[in-house]
Amino acid sequence: MRIKLVIVLVMMTLLFFHCASVTPPPSENFQTGVASWYGPNFHGKTTSNKEIYDMHDLTAAHKSLPFGTYVAVTNLNNGKSVIVRINDRGPFVKGRIIDLSYAAARVVDMIDSGTAPVKLEILTEISPNRSSQKFSVQVGSFNMEDNAKALKKELQRNFQNVYISRFKTANQIYYRVRIKAQDQERAKGIALRLIKAGYSAIVLEEQ
Repeated sequence: MRIKLVIVLVMMTLLFFHCASVTPPPSENFQTGVASWYGPNFHGKTTSNKEIYDMHDLTAAHKSLPFGTYVAVTNLNNGKSVIVRINDRGPFVKGRIIDLSYAAARVVDMIDSGTAPVKLEILTEISPNRSSQKFSVQVGSFNMEDNAKALKKELQRNFQNVYISRFKTANQIYYRVRIKAQDQERAKGIALRLIKAGYSAIVLEEQ
């Protein structure tokens, strides 16, 4: 009886330690990494979602989150937090996950250091879904509309949803040949097919 009791206690102890060591998988709504900030050199310029960048607003650049996403950013060096809205793409430096505006960087006290380890929490209740993002693959850009139409006709032999996007600047009109995609993964697949076929291909997030 005593031996049985000892065995039961040992098994319960092992079970307790096993359960205690199990860590739940990380939520996709949380990210950790290095943050940087950008300010005067970009102030007044157009952001990736076509807004005018104001370094005094609480905004940020992220590589993939939908525009309009609200993110709570916590500086892990001092515990200070700020809520920002994603309106730009970046940072384009390896190892960094978010680029804060000057105002946001001031709130979390990382102006002088330039970078800081941070935790990001996506505020899903007030943010758009990833499914709201729209993507396309650009295959060519031309000054002459006839060239764009010729490429469109050529691509339509093997691809669906080929279209021409007209973009006007102060001095020039560009005719950009693109293929619509349902999501980012499908856009990457289309781009890979195009590259293998000898075309150039750029995956774009549409506005």
